[in-house]
Amino acid sequence: MPEPASLHGRTGGDSRDGRPAVSVLLPCRDAVSFLDECRRSLQAQTESDFEVVAVNDASRDRTAAFLAQWAAADDRVRVVQGAGDGLVAALKLAADHARAPLLARMDADDVAHPRRLELQRRFLERRPGLAGCGTGVRYFPRTALGSGYRRYERWLNALHQPDHVLRDLFVECPIAHPTLMLRARAYREVGGYRERGWPEDYDLVLRLHRVGRQLANVPRVLVRWRVTPDRLSMTSSDYTPEAFRACKAHHLRKGFLSPDRSVVVWGAGSVGKSLALSLLEEQVRPAAFVELDPRKIGQTIHGAEVISPADLEAWEPRPYVLLGVGSPGAREEIREALEAMGYAELDDYRAMA
Repeated sequence: MPEPASLHGRTGGDSRDGRPAVSVLLPCRDAVSFLDECRRSLQAQTESDFEVVAVNDASRDRTAAFLAQWAAADDRVRVVQGAGDGLVAALKLAADHARAPLLARMDADDVAHPRRLELQRRFLERRPGLAGCGTGVRYFPRTALGSGYRRYERWLNALHQPDHVLRDLFVECPIAHPTLMLRARAYREVGGYRERGWPEDYDLVLRLHRVGRQLANVPRVLVRWRVTPDRLSMTSSDYTPEAFRACKAHHLRKGFLSPDRSVVVWGAGSVGKSLALSLLEEQVRPAAFVELDPRKIGQTIHGAEVISPADLEAWEPRPYVLLGVGSPGAREEIREALEAMGYAELDDYRAMA
């Protein structure tokens, strides 16, 4: 692994207190095939005041040797040995060893834009009220992308301001995990990463919002996000649609729903029914479903009657409405209908998926 001449004499201790400005948390497991491209993208950063905390999570390939050689060539890189306990344990270990006030996530198979760390650091310096930020992403290789990836990429890259993120908080995770830069104190405030059987990044984002911390996205694509057949989101039960719904329902109940207000699900299709089941598992029983289809009105689903929008408009006191639909176009139509009834987004209803 050749060492670029520009690295000679560079250190990660430019901050006044001797700490780096940013700690890059880099979990690595059998990643040697991709690490060189990842390394080069970090070495090319315009922000030089950072450290890399690379966790070798019991790799069976040459990852350990690659990381050792990288650390020998660049004193900003520290290698920590993991026990092979998985991604969440590796992330926690990296965060425990991080010294900087800003924690930046990166996956060993992804590629950072040269200005990624600089722009995210500046973004947070200008917005002290934010707990952290993500960036726009571009999946690659493009030939591997299905419609779901492309749809998520378009949706995510349109979420910039904190109110955009908050509005769509329960549609999907509004921060791409490999792009996250988070203030270390906010990370520790909510207890860091944890293993709960659902996506660790989404769980962290929702816990931050539950305590009133805001997140946003830098409105630029600053990370190329690699798609591989063996990525965890494709192989682990922690990232199934059921796991995402369980995560959403748990945090809805814990921090976003009033126990004194009835809950209604708008949408009696597959998305709405699945959402209702997840809510029931959290001891939240929907009082009704709302549907436009006259063939469904009057039916009973999971013990709740299917009603029309007119019935909802007449309901007093107003229930809290969860939009259990999958199509963005349908969500916009329902938003318009609810606003016409005098419902206010977030105060009276939330978009789900």
